Amino acid sequence: MPVGTSSVASEAPRRVSITNANTANTANTANFADNSADSNVASSSPSAAGARPPVSGVRGPEVGTSEFQKFIADSTGKILPVFGAQFFANAASTYTPISGAPVPADYPLGVGDELMIRGTGSIDIDYRATIDRSGQISIPTIGPVALAGVNASDAESVIRKAVATMYKGVTINVSFGKLRAITVYVVGQAKRPGTYTVSSLSTLVTTLFASGGPNPNGSMRHLQVKRGGKVVADLDLYAFIAKGDKSADIKLQDGDSIYIPAATGHVALVGKVNTPAIYELRTANDTIESMLDVAGGMPVVADPRRAYLERIDASKSQPRSVEQFALSGNGLKRTLKNGDVLNITSITPDFSNAVILRGNVDQSIRAPFFPGMHVSDLIPSREYLITRSSIKRQNGVVSTGENDNVTNEAAGNIASRIGGLIDEINWDYAVVERINRSDLTVNLIPFNLGKVFSNPSSQDNVQLQPGDTVTIFSQQDVAVPMDKRRVFVRVEGEVKVPGVYQMTAGETLQNLLTRAGGATADAYFFGTAFYREQVRVEQQVNLERAATKLENQLRVEQSKNLANSRATTPIDAQAAEAQRQAELKIAQENIALFRQMKPTGRIAFGLDPQERSFARLPQLKLENGDRLVIPAKPEFVHIFGSVNAEASPLWSPNSRVDDYVKKAGLTVDADVENIFIMRTDGSVLARNTSSWGFGGIGGVIVMPGDSIVVPQKMDRETAWTKFTKGTREWAAIFANFGLGAAAIQVLKQ
Repeated sequence: MPVGTSSVASEAPRRVSITNANTANTANTANFADNSADSNVASSSPSAAGARPPVSGVRGPEVGTSEFQKFIADSTGKILPVFGAQFFANAASTYTPISGAPVPADYPLGVGDELMIRGTGSIDIDYRATIDRSGQISIPTIGPVALAGVNASDAESVIRKAVATMYKGVTINVSFGKLRAITVYVVGQAKRPGTYTVSSLSTLVTTLFASGGPNPNGSMRHLQVKRGGKVVADLDLYAFIAKGDKSADIKLQDGDSIYIPAATGHVALVGKVNTPAIYELRTANDTIESMLDVAGGMPVVADPRRAYLERIDASKSQPRSVEQFALSGNGLKRTLKNGDVLNITSITPDFSNAVILRGNVDQSIRAPFFPGMHVSDLIPSREYLITRSSIKRQNGVVSTGENDNVTNEAAGNIASRIGGLIDEINWDYAVVERINRSDLTVNLIPFNLGKVFSNPSSQDNVQLQPGDTVTIFSQQDVAVPMDKRRVFVRVEGEVKVPGVYQMTAGETLQNLLTRAGGATADAYFFGTAFYREQVRVEQQVNLERAATKLENQLRVEQSKNLANSRATTPIDAQAAEAQRQAELKIAQENIALFRQMKPTGRIAFGLDPQERSFARLPQLKLENGDRLVIPAKPEFVHIFGSVNAEASPLWSPNSRVDDYVKKAGLTVDADVENIFIMRTDGSVLARNTSSWGFGGIGGVIVMPGDSIVVPQKMDRETAWTKFTKGTREWAAIFANFGLGAAAIQVLKQ
């Protein structure tokens, strides 16, 4: 029975299956006419489509610098980018051809478009059809259906009506597979002109991506689509890039031509603009205002009162000129010309109504000025002068952990921090810095900070002016006289009340001992140790200088030895070089050990070993951080070095160095001529005569706590002998830098 007759629809329902034999094989080939339609590939003919050529480069300074860019670089020192060039430069990595995108409802179907038709009910349909040259598809048992020119949104209803003429109760669903390809032409000042086979969904912008956009001479502001000899679109790409305006981006049709004309001209926007770059003029009437609009305007730091326009006029003997004007009113309406450079300066980061407080304060601030403002208005109370570091120290005295064994501070650390919870302020001197705007000179106005609080009506409560800077100093910033400094000192050991004491200006060691209740009966006066931080700092500086001096001497000596070895025979020179390298290694290791030492800041009082009171202590004025340690009388003497057994024998009265050396026993390689003593009072005693025994170091009476050092004289080098070479020099170093016996332990490790 012929398809389409009414009798078919009246027959009893029966299930019919309509399928494509190759449906399974083609199910995954959807969306475009072929892969080449996706690729938007330039080719001399449609048959060449199918292989995308590589992107040939990007426009702008990354690949080639235009003459105008070079000109701007000579003027500004910077190679500015061409605005919009990056839009196409990124295309190679960001552009993806149209694939799988929804088909627009208003898309007109045409020859080559593929539809996938599915139906359920009285008939099962699973059919893939492509619109043929007659504009139709042919569905088995149903017949031809005209679809060319039908909008995509209407295709399903058209097919449903066609099926309904033959079968009742059929639900129809239509989707789209591959869409047809169209051929367009990219001409003019294009980066890659040619013939392009693209998807029928392609637009002017997407095809420009595929072609790489304009070349360095091409326009980005007049991208035209020509159809049937007429211009049907004129796209300003700046409007799209700067504001997202795609109103001129039309869908392309088969046979369209994209024409890229030459650029009208270029200007440069430099300085304080949101997007400094080289910009293309759209017309000969473009203004500064319109170009700033494309550039995103000016940042808040731009100074609209001062703009500089550099202009080229090739007809003049001096072709370049510059103008200055404000970017307001007529200034913004100025017309730009090809080659112009607009330079917008930044505002001066100056405050017209502010004063600054800085230094030893809670926090540096910039406060608003008001007429009649004084220092006391800027610093309402003394609490404003408590620094953040002081508060941090105060907060740090409270443990916050859960484990008491971890969070408790060591006693020595606690004692050293007593009195240091706040940064002491220099109440006698603070200063106002004032800039004279007429001649740009700076005036200093000192004032007594203490009087600002004790007598606000005094002249020290300086009346401020806009732009003033008020600086508050601590006693560490500017050292105050001794009688105005805080003095917290520690006394430890054999005194009746050890602790940390606050002393007044001018008080001495004797005053400190009186505060501490005096010495105990076990006090060993000869071993008294006194430490001062300033002395430690000076000793450390001198120690570094000495180490540097030793290194310089080493280099000079090595240079001399090397020069002398050149005048010898090859065999002797080889032996001398080996000796030189060995000595160099020893010397370098000695200097490294030297640098490990840390001065203590100890001051030796030089008391008589038999002293039994502090009557002979110097009348030394105390300073903040001083530490006095009075030990009990030690019971031992220490002996190190080339002895049979390093030991700490009991001290016995009137015993001499020779006595302890004999008890310890010397090794066969002991250098008895260079024995020295590290005394418990911090002094160092070395051999001062050519004899041993009672006429030299061996006859010296050893005091409790003294350390006897016996060097080694053999050629065999050990860590100990490397140090003890040049014993007299090392002994002097120990004495001069207050290194103490602890330094020997460092060297022995």
